[in-house]
Amino acid sequence: MLRMMEKNQTNRKLGSLLLLIIMMILVSACGGDKGLQADPNNKGDIGEIIDPAEPEPQPEPGFKAPFTGLKLEEKAEARPIAVMVNNYKAARPQSGLTHADIVWEVLAEGGITRLVAIFQSYEGTDKIGPIRSIRPYLIEMGEMYQAVLVHAGASNDGYAILQQQRKQHLDEISNAGPFFWREKFRKPPHNLYSSLEKMREGAQQKKYPDQVLIPAMPFAAEGEVPPATAAGVKAEEIDLYFSLKNYHVSYTYDADKHLYSRFINKEPHIDLDNEQQLTASNLVVLGTRHKTLDDVGRLSVDLTSGGPAMLFQEGKMVECEWVRSTKDDIIRIMKDGQELPFVPGKTYYHLVPLTPSFEEHVTIG
Repeated sequence: MLRMMEKNQTNRKLGSLLLLIIMMILVSACGGDKGLQADPNNKGDIGEIIDPAEPEPQPEPGFKAPFTGLKLEEKAEARPIAVMVNNYKAARPQSGLTHADIVWEVLAEGGITRLVAIFQSYEGTDKIGPIRSIRPYLIEMGEMYQAVLVHAGASNDGYAILQQQRKQHLDEISNAGPFFWREKFRKPPHNLYSSLEKMREGAQQKKYPDQVLIPAMPFAAEGEVPPATAAGVKAEEIDLYFSLKNYHVSYTYDADKHLYSRFINKEPHIDLDNEQQLTASNLVVLGTRHKTLDDVGRLSVDLTSGGPAMLFQEGKMVECEWVRSTKDDIIRIMKDGQELPFVPGKTYYHLVPLTPSFEEHVTIG
């Protein structure tokens, strides 16, 4: 009897121990399931799928280039540089013109044109040239933009102005030879080059101011067609004649790119270094008085009296006029007493004589 009681007690203890083990297993199992469940307060738990974060919109560049109206990441404050670029046939194609903000084309002696390239927003090291001599009206043209003048030689009148009026200039012949170099792939005098890096180094050595009051140019909002332009005449093919009949400049408008592509004698006018065709968003043709000064054909060109003009933008032409209020200001394009804005991009100006008439120098297709 006693043994039976002891055996029953042992069985009860074993049963209780077995029950305790089973309960512990069940509790452990339930706890494991709970660990796999989503915690509603934990947004990163696997119980909830979260969409990837939307990228924050990047702010648009807060600055604009003063001579192109194009957006920039940083403010363009560098002093403009005006380079006299050779446009003789043996000097083409030139280098660096695709980097210029503004290009002026004007007659020199012999019916050949010279290019005055204005650089301000470009900061690269590509070579620029070939570089040639300067004339009094080219000095005036560069100084409209408060620019350092870069050239190789000058006419007698040009040198008189540069020296007597203490103009801020870099001349390969008289005062800045180390900042230029000659290339071997062309014959002199069509092989003189420099770079903005060299030019700014030269200007710094001469202690010319590196910052000046840059003249303001008006620009339309990006993608906006100015009202005067919208009402203009369709002009997608433009032919320009300066003096020589065997020198013919033309432009073709590309509506997809909103650009005019430049040609000389029906051949694309390209930049030698990058093989890109020269293009512009704005074309301006100005009629002004030209006077022949000597037997060599040197000229004086009126840049102050104003006169007729044509502005080409967005495949349209607007008849207008050019004015210049003071010698410290740039030439401005006006219509009905209001200055016309440019569309953002590069601008090419062309000065043609008023004889036999302004209109005879321009053909629009």
